[in-house]
Amino acid sequence: MSATAATTGRLTPQQVAQYGEDGYTIFAQPVFSEEKFARLKAIFEDDLAKYGEDGLDMIHVRDDRLLEFLLSDEVLDVVEPLVGPNIGLWASHMISKQPFQGKATPWHEDSAYWNGRVSTMAGICTVWLALDHVSPENGSMGVIPGSHANGFSEYETIDATREKNIFPTQVKAGQFDESTAVYFTLEPNQCSLHEARIIHGAPANTSPRRRAGYTMRYFPTTSHVLPIDRNAGHKIWLARGVDVAGNRYENA
Repeated sequence: MSATAATTGRLTPQQVAQYGEDGYTIFAQPVFSEEKFARLKAIFEDDLAKYGEDGLDMIHVRDDRLLEFLLSDEVLDVVEPLVGPNIGLWASHMISKQPFQGKATPWHEDSAYWNGRVSTMAGICTVWLALDHVSPENGSMGVIPGSHANGFSEYETIDATREKNIFPTQVKAGQFDESTAVYFTLEPNQCSLHEARIIHGAPANTSPRRRAGYTMRYFPTTSHVLPIDRNAGHKIWLARGVDVAGNRYENA
């Protein structure tokens, strides 16, 4: 979608244009009201205590209180200028990196891990909502601007020790210039948005401050979530508009 076509939503034409060119943008405003964000933060703390750091992927499937936030106008009005008017909820994941923990998120593209599950990776957008103050000092996410043009880089195996890395592969060295990385700084209740094909990662949190966020992932319903074994049991919701590609939703 071009900047001139983005006539609704909460992003400026400049933010829409940046997302198209660089594969990301920052929404440095409160996403929710103070009261609503406080409720979301309380749900996060509750689920973190209940499921632990490694049990928070697709957390909305187990805790349907989160659907209020995932399907909210506050979020969808940020997403629509980037995804279009017909939006599906693909996934969500609460992330918590405790103080002084050495886990890093290696450089990767979400598209590489979702390849073959959706008819196209084009248009899939992640909202990374800060639940804590997030900065390079406590291991914020960094992106390689413009790298979303590909989305399927070559990967190499790295140290698979869970205490060191979140997962055991990364984009192979030499395929991008790490010196061009942009690392985000967000206040609680602000968010970044990035395209599924962009190369991104995060260093370990070696600071005394926790780094927590909530990733909300959306796709245009012109994309078909393929009926294959890898998608067995994967639940999606129609977040806004209508279905176009013949997908099956939990709420429609």
